[in-house]
Amino acid sequence: MAEPNGDLTAPLVDASAGALDVAVDMNGLVDRTCEAAAAPPYENPFAFLGAPPLELPPVSPVDPFRNRTPSISGLYEWCKILLCLPIAAARLALFGIAIAVGYLATVVALYGWKDKQSPMPRWRCRTMWITRFCGRCILFSFGYHWVKRKGRPASREIAPIVVCNHVSYIEPIFFFYELFPTMVASESHDALPFVGTIIRAMQVIYVDRFSPQSRKLAVHEIKRKASSNDFPRVMLFPEGTTTNGRFLISFRHGAFVPSFPVQPVVVRYPHIHFDQSWGNVNLLKLMFRMFTQFHNFMEVEYLPVVFPDESKHQNVVNFAERTSYAMAHALNVLQTSHSFGDMMLFARASELGKERCSNYMVEMAWAENSFNISTSEAMVLLDQFLAMNPDSFGRVEIHGFLTAYGLGWNPLSQKIFGYLDLEKKGSITFRQFMTGSAQVKKQPSFWRVCELAFAKCSGNATDRVSLEQMCGTIESTAPGLSSQILHRLFDSDGDGIISKDDFMECLQKNPLLVALFAHVKMA
Repeated sequence: MAEPNGDLTAPLVDASAGALDVAVDMNGLVDRTCEAAAAPPYENPFAFLGAPPLELPPVSPVDPFRNRTPSISGLYEWCKILLCLPIAAARLALFGIAIAVGYLATVVALYGWKDKQSPMPRWRCRTMWITRFCGRCILFSFGYHWVKRKGRPASREIAPIVVCNHVSYIEPIFFFYELFPTMVASESHDALPFVGTIIRAMQVIYVDRFSPQSRKLAVHEIKRKASSNDFPRVMLFPEGTTTNGRFLISFRHGAFVPSFPVQPVVVRYPHIHFDQSWGNVNLLKLMFRMFTQFHNFMEVEYLPVVFPDESKHQNVVNFAERTSYAMAHALNVLQTSHSFGDMMLFARASELGKERCSNYMVEMAWAENSFNISTSEAMVLLDQFLAMNPDSFGRVEIHGFLTAYGLGWNPLSQKIFGYLDLEKKGSITFRQFMTGSAQVKKQPSFWRVCELAFAKCSGNATDRVSLEQMCGTIESTAPGLSSQILHRLFDSDGDGIISKDDFMECLQKNPLLVALFAHVKMA
């Protein structure tokens, strides 16, 4: 990570001398810099792109992934777990036997079957009943001795697609036993030992959620299998990840694009002492807690079928919204704009040992729609933000921001930071950093300015830029920026040459740096 130029940031090094001295030094430095530099005549450093001032709605206070009982607490829970340990051992044995028998039955059902693109032959489906019964035994081993049902599944002819909220790994097991549907799942599930073989017998539709091509193929497969009564009904968890069941997060639209009638199903896990939601809890820990409960409650409610609205010209968004509203109403929960991307941001912050990891969630569904930023791009920006050394509340002060970018203390860097600091607290959140970067990047003139900036720096003569040329080009906007810092920022492949690819890649990953070339657009 790039470090600031020593001459420009010398006052920052003297922070240990005392808060008052630092304040005096910084004020003096800012005054001197303002006098020496030709400061732009506007406060918004990205106005030359047409970017408006950054405006964000209030931060959502909810965390739809947080488990209420992540650890064992209370005398009652400890006593119950100790009493249930012998029962847990028996349940574990039943779990192992059920997995083994189900796996063997599935191997028999799949033996010699070559054409897995066609519906599974009837005798093979009958053999899979053994595996389905084993699935019910697995539920029993986890403490789900009975499951309360409300409503009934619609016939496959009426509703070929079923959608359900996703709270735990229990729902796929239950519906495997109950409906034996074709599910849509992540490609990573195929590699799971034993379970992967059983999943293949369900003719699961695999999808890589980060690949547009994979998502497109998955939608095609959903439509193909839902349109034929020879296949089982198709089941999806449109939230794309597990939640704590107290909220309904945004829906992916794969289940609604084919425009077939959809039956929503909602699952509840009533509890007092033990929250059964997966959320951000370790899987083995969650399984242990389930094994050591007297009984775990589960309720499944089949809701009325939701039909595509012809008057809306099969509007996919409207179809998904009507379905999610029906499910949220039945669950009596709020809908949020969080998505699977928020869970990934949370996991990344947790992996790096950050505190209060929920502070790094940004409601990715809202961010994608508002700023056209993908989850993979948000993950890159999160790594940059975490390198700025945020505090325990997930906020970064200007010192960490400047150190990470190597901009030094000058009017331009202050304006860039001020553009993100909406609350004028002297610190920014990841949500502000990410959305500010995305807003700059989505401006129609962004890439054109990048092209013009490279042409200006290279003198329209070569496909590479010398450090001297670049320093000369940005001297008026960021005086004193050393060639060493520029090299660290723009030489992404480390070959010692700043090519056009290096230049464009740097601005793609760090769109805020385009402010260095504000005068190029205006020239």
